[in-house]
Amino acid sequence: MSARGRPRAFDRDAALSAAMDVFWRKGFSATSMAELCAAMGINAPSLYAAFGSKADLYEAALRHYGQAASCAVWGGFNSAPTARASIEALLMASAANLPGDDRPAGCMVTLSAVAELGCERLGAVAVQARAEGEAQISARLRRAVEEGELPAGVDIAAIAAFYACVQHGMSIEARDGADRRKLEAIARAALAAWPSLTAAGARPPGA
Repeated sequence: MSARGRPRAFDRDAALSAAMDVFWRKGFSATSMAELCAAMGINAPSLYAAFGSKADLYEAALRHYGQAASCAVWGGFNSAPTARASIEALLMASAANLPGDDRPAGCMVTLSAVAELGCERLGAVAVQARAEGEAQISARLRRAVEEGELPAGVDIAAIAAFYACVQHGMSIEARDGADRRKLEAIARAALAAWPSLTAAGARPPGA
């Protein structure tokens, strides 16, 4: 039977990547359904049938971004031999990827302001995604304590929060135009605090 007249195969991952790019550049509220359809190469009925509502599509795009960014940004973190090397790998990979030479600048998850737009469900997804990064850092620090690399009394929560905040800040700097060189300088400054943060009996400022 001739293939003439058959609908073109729908590439869900490609369409989701296209939607992710639009949402990443413009945010949830400023992105129209017409823009999404044009970028994804499908009509509105097909979009709704495949992904549900605009909110459902945004949630799928956030998760898709997390999967795509995981290897590029977190790959070295997961394979580094020490906790300090893990943090260094994370920050330097962020410095390399956040400027967005061929993609939107900054981290889509970090920069998501969907919670401020009254979208509580989507806001919770973004908050959880940001929390997962900090949780990964905490887990690596706990492992370092268990292996004797770090002292037992180190403030894991404070250190994890500090380096997660540094990475978030680097994302904002990248969105505002910072290049890789500037981001690497920020990373090196944050790494310089490692000895004092991880010393036995160290406490966060103001404690």
